[in-house]
Amino acid sequence: MNTKQQYRYAGAEEALEELKNEGFVKDFNINCCEIEQNPSVFEIIYIYRYEGMSNPDDESTVYGIHNAESGEKGVFVAGDLAFNEEHAARVLLQLEIEGRKEELE
Repeated sequence: MNTKQQYRYAGAEEALEELKNEGFVKDFNINCCEIEQNPSVFEIIYIYRYEGMSNPDDESTVYGIHNAESGEKGVFVAGDLAFNEEHAARVLLQLEIEGRKEELE
């Protein structure tokens, strides 16, 4: 997995706009089955974290991801990952953890 760049922005909208400008145009929230069915072809390139000013439960993470097989770049937005029920969000969190382990080795 490639080295990921992590940023903090005022909100998820700002992160999504930045990623769009970088060519991350596919919405993987709509196409989450691609992530769930074949997680090994995805690379997390960018991670944007957002935490609400008044409520830490308003946390969200915006992933800029790349499908190494098809070449597609897109985004996936996950709410509070600690409580996220969506399988694709759990897959991306696992990829993020594995990537951090690789960086430490």
